Amino acid sequence: MVYRNEYPRPQLVRDHWENLNGLWEFQYDDLNKGIIEQWFRQKKHFDQQIEVPFVYQSSLSGIQEIEEHDIVWYRKYVKIDPSLQIGDNRLFLHFGAVDYEATVYINGELAGKHIGGCTPLTVDMTPFLVTGEQEIVVRVFDPAKSEYIPRGKQFWGGKPKSIWYTNSTGIWQTVWIEKVSKKYIESITYDVNYDDGFADVIVEASRADSDEQVKCCVSLDGQEIYKGWSSLKEGKAIFRVDVIRNNIFNLNFHEDGVSWTPEHPVLFDVRAELQDQNTCYDAVSSYFGFRKVHVEHGMIYLNNKPYYQKLVLDQGYWPESLWTAPTDEAYQKDIEASKAMGFNGCRKHQKVEDPRFLYWADHLGFLVWEECPSPVLFSSVTAIDIVRNWKEVIDRDRNHPCIIVWDTINESWGVPQINHNVQQQEFALTMYHLLHMLDSSRLVVGNDGWEMAVTDICAIHNYAHGGKEEHQKYRDFCETLSDRQKLISNPSTAHDIYIEGYSYQGEPIVLTECGGIAYDCDLQKGWGYTKAQNEDEFVEDYEKIIHAIYSSSVLWGFCYTQLTDVEQEINGLLTYGRKFKCDPHRIRDVNESYRKPFERP
Repeated sequence: MVYRNEYPRPQLVRDHWENLNGLWEFQYDDLNKGIIEQWFRQKKHFDQQIEVPFVYQSSLSGIQEIEEHDIVWYRKYVKIDPSLQIGDNRLFLHFGAVDYEATVYINGELAGKHIGGCTPLTVDMTPFLVTGEQEIVVRVFDPAKSEYIPRGKQFWGGKPKSIWYTNSTGIWQTVWIEKVSKKYIESITYDVNYDDGFADVIVEASRADSDEQVKCCVSLDGQEIYKGWSSLKEGKAIFRVDVIRNNIFNLNFHEDGVSWTPEHPVLFDVRAELQDQNTCYDAVSSYFGFRKVHVEHGMIYLNNKPYYQKLVLDQGYWPESLWTAPTDEAYQKDIEASKAMGFNGCRKHQKVEDPRFLYWADHLGFLVWEECPSPVLFSSVTAIDIVRNWKEVIDRDRNHPCIIVWDTINESWGVPQINHNVQQQEFALTMYHLLHMLDSSRLVVGNDGWEMAVTDICAIHNYAHGGKEEHQKYRDFCETLSDRQKLISNPSTAHDIYIEGYSYQGEPIVLTECGGIAYDCDLQKGWGYTKAQNEDEFVEDYEKIIHAIYSSSVLWGFCYTQLTDVEQEINGLLTYGRKFKCDPHRIRDVNESYRKPFERP
């Protein structure tokens, strides 16, 4: 059985590919002997087997060992499928993500290297191929106790505790081979101009000559709305698709027209072909959503309408597979469960999720605040790694309409002295401006939780909702817009909301972490910020929190902690195994029972 057999890159799909998930040889290298002894050239087998793409700490890997091993090796022998035979073509080897530092050898030769646990590694296999079977070897370095690598919620101190979870070392997303022509489409990106009613489809090609051109077709619900041809200029072709003006009376539109929203996730299908008069060199499929996000008057707008954020914190962990979803359907079910409870999006916490999650969020209609894992401590070397990883994240994910926020830092993790350290302040400011430079179509949060400098959203964490009898604990949320400064000036922790020298500038205020009610319906020992004894008490406490939030005219949304239990944390709306702790309609009724005056019923 091969787990995770769906096409792994939904924004750039080709027909000819081969999944390499499944059994690989595997070995620990605790003495760091592998490079010296040239394990990448030896033909002896490694001493274990592992089920890729699951990390050795998980049960689905077939190993499930929690002991720390900083260096691990993988090996697989591959017979190339006849449909992928070379000729004038090229073969690319893709790793969706490897945590943390990966070095790839093909038939004994160094073929590629990548640093960063959440973004892809692609290797051109073609120069290294031999007759017959191909040997792929991967060395992974993931220092378990390092506080300087971006590790997110993975604990560096041994057994998981508090808010920290089990490490994930090695390959954790799909590995696959793809055939491309000697001339091929390298990328498709979309620049949506919502106000003027058009989208630019930008196709970049590699190794193409001036004789080639790109054909682009765009359709909606199977009906073609655009077809065009363009010559390549410096490897690039741009197509301007008039989404509104020439087509509005010719298509069967949804209620909200062609706009992408969580209520109506309209997607345009795109087909691009690289060709000359005689040959089609490459053909890829993609899609985009027509939507706009901005802030104005202290509110978040989606498609020029105020849009209240009803988010749930999603850690992206599974009991049997940790960082890797056991199946593609697991992503779909998590989103459907969230929507069934009345949430319109999630803050994907301290993890850049698999593109398949974003695919389902695009298609099902689910907002995503995307966040890179943070380190614990700051160094200039780490800062450069984070900048590079964010560039790769945006390159990979910018086409997904579901993503509306880039979340740069969480609770000053990785910049613990930001309140007074100029270097760490400059890093936070650099990240804010860099992300806006790389992608001007989304909002950027400068430091989620507290100690913000420049930010598009004032993102506040507050778990001080109190116990069952403490009904006024959230009184500082304030009921009138004139009380915004009161909320900013009364943080629930020892951290100021803004660092010295910076202040609130009228940004939308969102309670981006709150709640965390523990309810151990499976009799699992664990913790939360407060505790409920039964389903009724759980719902009552939840309603108390949401009612306090909705009573405020200052807050422009919330993110409830959290979607599921995770290991020792039992403060989820679902158990770790994805069982609802209460009737989801009861949570939905609470989420939908209080509305802002400008919200449509």
